[in-house]
Amino acid sequence: MNSYNDKSGESMNVVLVGAGIMSATLGVLLKELQPNANIQIFERLEGAAAESSDAWNNAGTGHSAFCELNYTPEKADGTVDISKALSIAESFEVSKQFWAFLIEKNLLNAPENFIRPVPHLSFVWGEKNVNFLKTRYNNMQKNHLFKGMVYSEDKQTLASWMPLVMEGRDASEAVAATKMDIGTDVNFGALTRSMLAEIAKNPDVSIHYNHDVKDLTKTSSGGWDVKVKDLASGEKRTVSADFVFIGAGGGALPLLTKSGIKEGKGYGGFPVSGQWLKCTNPAIIERHNGKVYGKASVGAPPMSVPHLDTRMIDGKKALLFGPYAGFSTRFLKQGSLLDLPLSINFGNIRPMLAAGADNIPLTKYLIKEVMQSPEDRLKALKEYFPEAKMEDWVLEHAGQRVQIIKGHPEKGGVLEFGTEVVSAGDGSIAALLGASPGASTTVSVMITLLNKCFPTQMASSDWKAKLKAIVPSFGESLITNAALCESIREKTSAVLKLN
Repeated sequence: MNSYNDKSGESMNVVLVGAGIMSATLGVLLKELQPNANIQIFERLEGAAAESSDAWNNAGTGHSAFCELNYTPEKADGTVDISKALSIAESFEVSKQFWAFLIEKNLLNAPENFIRPVPHLSFVWGEKNVNFLKTRYNNMQKNHLFKGMVYSEDKQTLASWMPLVMEGRDASEAVAATKMDIGTDVNFGALTRSMLAEIAKNPDVSIHYNHDVKDLTKTSSGGWDVKVKDLASGEKRTVSADFVFIGAGGGALPLLTKSGIKEGKGYGGFPVSGQWLKCTNPAIIERHNGKVYGKASVGAPPMSVPHLDTRMIDGKKALLFGPYAGFSTRFLKQGSLLDLPLSINFGNIRPMLAAGADNIPLTKYLIKEVMQSPEDRLKALKEYFPEAKMEDWVLEHAGQRVQIIKGHPEKGGVLEFGTEVVSAGDGSIAALLGASPGASTTVSVMITLLNKCFPTQMASSDWKAKLKAIVPSFGESLITNAALCESIREKTSAVLKLN
């Protein structure tokens, strides 16, 4: 147990690695829960949210499981499992409560700078997929988290929802869609930068850009010596910390390995890159309003579910299609080609080989994606926008995702899709590994981290009361409590101007 866990009156020294949405959220939470915490944030790049949290790098925004079909898998018997969708939808409601709290406390202003209402739609074609979507819809209607979802197979109705998707489509083709008007678009880059700018106003919070964390060493007192290099001056120094959070996206795995904690042994990473087609025609951008998600190709990773996506980026409406998956040995968009080979060690080589052998369809899919021509990408776009023309679109590179590979007693190793908090037994250090759904569930993930790393404080009446003020549903289930869910949504929608 941490040396400060039973000394809540004393200040604690915290180091957060990475200036993305995860570190920003944890930093704000810790300052609210323990105002005397001394926090230092180290970011390798020149500014905040420059990797996965950036709007152009993020594979999905406002994930609330309304439209993402990969969160509701179809089982062999034809039934549809919505359990993951329920969990993600609840987590997004938790995130909205946190953001509404920050608005009310004037720690953030103008919610429209980072969150706006955008309908979420699922769209499929072909009789088999239509049957799947209808079954999914019927299952989701049983829970209040998906109240307001509508389903249609009527082509005129669908054309009113998403004209670009329906124009030029074969009239004999069976199609269906669901629509949730309470969906949102979130610019996590703008949100991260706003939170960090606010937290940096505290005299005991400092953010160091162009600083690379090189190593972590456990001290005899139970804390950590964090070795940091100033990339501008070349100066190296060691920073002492009682608690360290590694929220460096794809860069988290190498640092977790360097920490040497037994809980981090055996983890490997599989990097997946991505690309977007970005619309450059203002008339087309204006005609589409929604996040239209379809079904993923066989073998595709979850973040590669195709979608025709309306986003608000820096106050301007944008339209993206993709992402097209790819493969790079980099763990970060601005990382090194040696990231993957250097991550392989004696402890994780068996899980990585086993996971690779068990995911041949994924490997084939990525090879196929990498080999795509512009004509291939246009063909994929035309499945969602039949009258698309290549001259209206340009190719943009998205961010890197590193999927978790971990040991398995029977299979040797498995590839995990999702996020996972890996922490030391004494709670002195934690790392966040994985990707989708990532940013949208950040607040729930950070509360999980607090439970793991600060069990004494989390059990105290002080922290419980503060968390209840920050997240009014804290300690209760929005999945089972319909009245609470409705009241929470009503309040957050008003504060975040989502009505």
